[in-house]
Amino acid sequence: MSGVTWTVRIDAGLCLGSGICAGTAPEVFALEDDRARPRTERVAAQQRILEAADMCPAQAITVHDGPRVIAPRPA
Repeated sequence: MSGVTWTVRIDAGLCLGSGICAGTAPEVFALEDDRARPRTERVAAQQRILEAADMCPAQAITVHDGPRVIAPRPA
């Protein structure tokens, strides 16, 4: 996935502040005021970003590869 970048978004209205994303990919996600936020919107592609989106209990995280949503992935 070298050289590929994704866009990470978190729906603050859905976020429960569980911290799973920050624990899974702390270089990408941070907890602030009991809600998660991406440290930056554009990120280098990494498998654990997809895992964080998949593990989010509120499914508040979406990962985009261009216009296509690639996470969370269907169960």
